[in-house]
Amino acid sequence: MVYTLHGIRLLHPIPSVCYRGSDRRSVVAASRRCSFDRRFLGGMSTYESVSPSLIVAAKEKVVVVSGSQRDVGVSSTDQLEALDEDSKILEGEETLDEEQDDETSEITSAVLVEDVAVTEEETLPDLVISKESEAVQQTSISPPGAGQRIYEIDPLLGNHRQHLEYRYSHYKKMRESIDKYEGGLEAFSRGYEKFGFTRSETGITYREWAPGAKSASLIGDFNSWNPNADVMTRNEFGVWEIFLPNNADGSPPIPHGSRVKIRMDTPSGIKDSIPAWIKFSVQAPGEIPYNGIYYDPPEEEKYVFRHPRPKKPKSLRIYEAHVGMSSTEPMINTYANFRDDVLPRIKKLGYNAVQIMAIQEHSYYASFGYHVTNFFAPSSRCGTPDDLKSMIDKAHELGLVVLMDIVHSHSSNNTLDGLNIFDGTDSHYFHSGERGYHWMWDSRLFNYGHWEVLRYLLSNARWWLDEYKFDGFRFDGVTSMMYTHHGLQVAFTGNYNEYFGLATDVDAVVYLMLVNDLIHGLFPEAISIGEDVSGMPTFCIPVQDGGVGFDYRLHMAVADKWIELLKLRDEDWKMGDIIHTLTNRRWSEKCVSYAESHDQALVGDKTIAFWLMDKDMYEFMALDRPSTPRIDRGIALHKMIRLITMGLGGEGYLNFMGNEFGHPEWIDFPRADQRLPDGRFIPGNGNSFDKCRRRFDLGDADYLRYRGLQEFDQAMQHLEGAHNFMTSQHQYISRKHEEERVIIFEREDLVFVFNFHWYNSYSDYRVGCLHPGMYKIALDSDDPLFGGFGRLDHDAEYFTFEGSHDNRPRSFMVYAPARTVVVYKLIRDDTPATVAK
Repeated sequence: MVYTLHGIRLLHPIPSVCYRGSDRRSVVAASRRCSFDRRFLGGMSTYESVSPSLIVAAKEKVVVVSGSQRDVGVSSTDQLEALDEDSKILEGEETLDEEQDDETSEITSAVLVEDVAVTEEETLPDLVISKESEAVQQTSISPPGAGQRIYEIDPLLGNHRQHLEYRYSHYKKMRESIDKYEGGLEAFSRGYEKFGFTRSETGITYREWAPGAKSASLIGDFNSWNPNADVMTRNEFGVWEIFLPNNADGSPPIPHGSRVKIRMDTPSGIKDSIPAWIKFSVQAPGEIPYNGIYYDPPEEEKYVFRHPRPKKPKSLRIYEAHVGMSSTEPMINTYANFRDDVLPRIKKLGYNAVQIMAIQEHSYYASFGYHVTNFFAPSSRCGTPDDLKSMIDKAHELGLVVLMDIVHSHSSNNTLDGLNIFDGTDSHYFHSGERGYHWMWDSRLFNYGHWEVLRYLLSNARWWLDEYKFDGFRFDGVTSMMYTHHGLQVAFTGNYNEYFGLATDVDAVVYLMLVNDLIHGLFPEAISIGEDVSGMPTFCIPVQDGGVGFDYRLHMAVADKWIELLKLRDEDWKMGDIIHTLTNRRWSEKCVSYAESHDQALVGDKTIAFWLMDKDMYEFMALDRPSTPRIDRGIALHKMIRLITMGLGGEGYLNFMGNEFGHPEWIDFPRADQRLPDGRFIPGNGNSFDKCRRRFDLGDADYLRYRGLQEFDQAMQHLEGAHNFMTSQHQYISRKHEEERVIIFEREDLVFVFNFHWYNSYSDYRVGCLHPGMYKIALDSDDPLFGGFGRLDHDAEYFTFEGSHDNRPRSFMVYAPARTVVVYKLIRDDTPATVAK
């Protein structure tokens, strides 16, 4: 596919043989690396002074009402709440109180739109969204709390109070320094308004922090790549700067779409680099490194958001997706196609959130987006920044929360188009020497204790939330960040000494606390999820209480448990072991669970469907052909594994696209043959895209058994949407019988009955329950619609009778077919009003 950007021809790049990778995060630099150890001190602003406009009053604001000024004593938090409420009103979800005071109504409107007149072409929703950034800038992020509540939540933490108090004092010190030198966390996180390219009425300013460089100049199409044309000046903090005035006709000195780079004389020699704060970069046909693009389209071409953000869901049902490989055709898909074709599918399936991978630009496609080269630039393979904004806006229109898979745990090793050795030293954005290198991922590790690294990463998180309207993040590789050993060759046993000691990177943990402060302080409805395999205590406790501040932890042990079990015979599965893994999580800390994610779908691994059905999927999934015992077993267990994971695994659930219907192919990114430096030869796949796509047509085909799996996943999502059972306060596991292979539990007003036995079906099976009354089938994995055998009557009514069973006060009788899960819903509740539920 070819598309243009004002005269620039953009192609989907062919993966270069100059890169190699043995796993999803292994990549080789495009040029030689140099070791030069030089340390720089942080702690103050790197530009002359903080602009007064960046320091906002936290408590009061002057707004314009009907042309006159009026002091409104409303806090910035109240302003955001008013904004949220008006957004709901505009959507028709609520109506204004008829008795509301007219003056109050006038003030509320003024907070939203200030002195902007509403024209016929504009609507109030447009203004609400366009004013969101301004409202966010008026927000006051709450000061640090006492940080003591963690000891009430978990008394065992008292044994490590010294470490935790040191951690919290370091966090408070950083907050105080940011307040003192930068005007607060809100202003500090707008580094993109000072660094990189900034446009004003009179011209363009370009700033770059590169303290190791001896000289620097801005080069590009606009000055014929002449390094002597626009030489930059350096301040005492190592920030290089140049101002380019507008042309005589008033046009910008750098045309939109121009290629740009910074040329520096460094300790490693002369090098041309893409600006660190670049907002867009592309790879020219036939070239290896990317080029930075000055992206500033005319106002009439900029995408304008029209749909407000959805409210934060009570329970998260996440559809993990990769835009590039979301087409049914062997190609790199676009943001526009994903918007039009995939987002409606996600909505129909019943998910309420979409988690987008590989957004930040990465020069090596096969890194799955985890080797970022340009942190502020969306991947150009799928379209322009405005295309991405259109995609996110469409998701919001559909009511879908959009999460970004953000990578702040490491950076690409590339030196020509990434941050590595940017200013000629290996200690610029990263730790120097061995500490700054991840030997398994072959990537660079940030120095989270450095002032400018904090500015860069915090501003990066703010940028994606503010500019692109993402609704939150899934932070990748957090375990690697929090420990100096990066979790490599370490088996976490749950001993608290493993979490709080010399192996803990306190600077990294404090950065995570700061970024969660930022996310939740400026965007109260935003969601933060951390990928942590270690089980770090306090991970999902608010920062003010002494925690790290994430909303959710990915419950990664669940997927590993399923793979472990799928290697065993059915007879060797232990019901208690399954229950323990699903429920073994920290009290009051929320989790997102999944049976499998993208990791299991990559070539070299196996999806659950492939573990279960193997090569039979290629020959026996057509309904006009007889099934096999392997197919029957696989279809049955595929459904059961997913529902029990959702039912007990956490407060959120995640699925990688295509896995909902048992996608039959693994993911294999286009690769060329490679010869490693040690002489080993790694065969490629001819740069083929055949396995780097999703065959949604298989799940849609009514003549294939994949359709039944997709229908079940859809029914499962809608059942959760109707009952929010993942976040139900009522959870009781009444049975985990090893011989019968039966698991029974209650969530909300639902009773889940799992029979994992491979051939035993149970008639008149007694199921304990809490509420008396009548139950009916709400979901049945044996339904023929879901590829089952239809052994249950869905019109049957199940009445409870009194008497203790499995520690429940009453019970009802059911038929439990082998390898099925049936969910029973309370239809008529006979509980007396005096009986507590």
